[in-house]
Amino acid sequence: MNINKIITLILGMALVVPVYSQTISKDQMIFYTSQWEGERFPDGRPKVPDEILQRMEKVSIEEAWGVLRGEGYHNQFEGNWKILHPDQAIVGRALTALYMPNRPDIDGPIKEKGKADGRIGSPNSWPIDALSMGDVYVADGFGKIVDGTLIGDNLGNSIYAKSGKGVVFNASSRDMDGLRLIDGFNAFVRDWHPSFLTEVMLAGLNVPIRMGAATVLPGDVVLAKAEGVIFIPAHLAEKVVTTAELVMLRDRFGHQRLKEGKYSPGQIDTRWSDEIEKDFSKWLNDHQDELPVAKEQIQEILKNRTW
Repeated sequence: MNINKIITLILGMALVVPVYSQTISKDQMIFYTSQWEGERFPDGRPKVPDEILQRMEKVSIEEAWGVLRGEGYHNQFEGNWKILHPDQAIVGRALTALYMPNRPDIDGPIKEKGKADGRIGSPNSWPIDALSMGDVYVADGFGKIVDGTLIGDNLGNSIYAKSGKGVVFNASSRDMDGLRLIDGFNAFVRDWHPSFLTEVMLAGLNVPIRMGAATVLPGDVVLAKAEGVIFIPAHLAEKVVTTAELVMLRDRFGHQRLKEGKYSPGQIDTRWSDEIEKDFSKWLNDHQDELPVAKEQIQEILKNRTW
């Protein structure tokens, strides 16, 4: 059997398995996220460190988008959300769920298999049971609004208790007023509707999904802000953070020097001269305790600079 046939067989198995067991195997998870070299959850999902997630909170959508574009990732952003708290970001690791229009001959076996595996309650609660602290529940509900409400305030409270984060749904939610009362919880959804979830089945749990124009893998870092949501591959999360932090510091330095009149806009908006680079290094060293980037990260930047 040639290599192309082997790859086709592996991908075909990966697509079939979720319908039966809701989740891919650990080996398949590692196959999909093979570039991640760090810690993993027991099921193989990448576990980006909490320290990276904390630093990611200061990263803008534009900064993350620029790094991903530079790495060849052109399909990681999706906009046009209804946001519970537009001024509140969500940052965390993606736990994914794939929903499809209900089909009885598939839905019945899924529920039977779930029961045999020890899963409790309705299938739309199974992703919530799987959440860990720092996770963001990301679900493709095929854009369904009426009767596509994946959660209300009861499930919202459970989600926040388990993850400390929120949700991103290509579907709708209900109980907006109740969800707003959950301090720290946020939701990015397609719309709000008072109906109950019906004629929807859970076809995959922690599987690759499509969120509008974006492809999302379990363990991706979710960066959700007012502009929209960007899904950052786990293996690029640290690069996004370190690049954004350097850009943030250079912008702060450039703005200050422009206000002082030390340099012209032309000098700051083009490739910096050696003189400006040396000035920037000295400025970093002198202002470590006043800048919006942790002192440890600034010291790391200084260590790697030639000026």
